[in-house]
Amino acid sequence: MEVRATAKYIRTSPRKLRPIVDVVRGKKVDEALTILRFLPSPSARTVAKVVKSAAANAENNLEMTPSELRIVRIFVDEGRSLKRHRAGPRGRTKPILKRSSHITVVVKEGE
Repeated sequence: MEVRATAKYIRTSPRKLRPIVDVVRGKKVDEALTILRFLPSPSARTVAKVVKSAAANAENNLEMTPSELRIVRIFVDEGRSLKRHRAGPRGRTKPILKRSSHITVVVKEGE
């Protein structure tokens, strides 16, 4: 049975999160957390939180053993963007998009 955890409206662009997520896709949860701990990106800490949450959901709700859990699916979707403006040349404005993202982790026991 699959267990899911989601973190919504993370204030990091999906473009920065996707390479981090690609590194841990298909790995065991323990191995993925070790990899995320030593990645240089500060966003790896956020991804690790979601992976830990999915493992805790599996352990508490369905009584699965955490050592046998594997990340089946992990993906990043685009969230809502904050729209801001900044002064541009010749009295015009330049738009600034402060992007957010949703991280979803699905874990499964075995395989």
